[in-house]
Amino acid sequence: MDFETVLYDVDGAIATVTLNRPERLNTIVPPMPDEFEQAIRLATGDNSVKVIVVRGAGRAFCGGYDFGGGFNHWDDHITTDGEWDAGKDFAWATGRLTAPTQKFMSMWHTHKPVIVQVHGWCVGGASDTALCGDLVIASEDAQIGTPYSRMWGSYLSGMWLYRLGLTKAKEYALTGKALSGREAADIGLINEAVPFERLEETVRERAEELASIPASQLAAMKLVVNHAFENMGISSTQVLGPILDGLMRNTPEALEFVERAATEGVRAVTEDRDGPFGDYSQAPSGQQPDPSHVIVP
Repeated sequence: MDFETVLYDVDGAIATVTLNRPERLNTIVPPMPDEFEQAIRLATGDNSVKVIVVRGAGRAFCGGYDFGGGFNHWDDHITTDGEWDAGKDFAWATGRLTAPTQKFMSMWHTHKPVIVQVHGWCVGGASDTALCGDLVIASEDAQIGTPYSRMWGSYLSGMWLYRLGLTKAKEYALTGKALSGREAADIGLINEAVPFERLEETVRERAEELASIPASQLAAMKLVVNHAFENMGISSTQVLGPILDGLMRNTPEALEFVERAATEGVRAVTEDRDGPFGDYSQAPSGQQPDPSHVIVP
């Protein structure tokens, strides 16, 4: 299939889905969630594929939802006559067949194991997305976080909560602090962190290891783990999260934030948001992803 925002490739038993808006750090706009879900469905329906790899092109996995020109990409779903419509927003954002979060959750719902390869920036809605995979392997200098914890958002997939214990989940929910790939692996948010130079090789090795196991065995083990965590309330969390996200996008402070982003640029508002914490774009260069670390599809 021809996609606008993702690439799809199959090599032997491994399918690769690549977020492909590198000029915009693979930020999420329509039709990316729909195309992503379609690509996962393609891999799921292909009997030759046993493992799926998800990655981003260019110098980032994904910069989250794109609000650089405002948040008008989704107006058909969240506004009426130019004004925010809370009823439309919650119905769309929580609907199993419509919500972007649920389309990225196709990684969770496919019976095939999904390895997410993270490099560069993986922030905001991107981290909610990446953590829906089964295994997450990052470059050590990747930056993973939820800056929306400070302004303009809420947890969407809830996977930060389910991958961390109460102590750390509460800390990162309240502060939105950034984690390097190494730090994320050390606290158990992701599975592994390696030098960027070894990232693609390591992901390929893990994918080939999984591909050596019978497909039915992989499906059985993924199913039992998923159901254990679904019994802990993932579905309920994924209803509450997008509703709160809609509310937090429309507080007086949030409206001023996104309006300034549209007129003055994202950097202007992120300086104010992240400056007191000294992270994300306001971190010293040595604490940001190396811009020379680029994935070429």
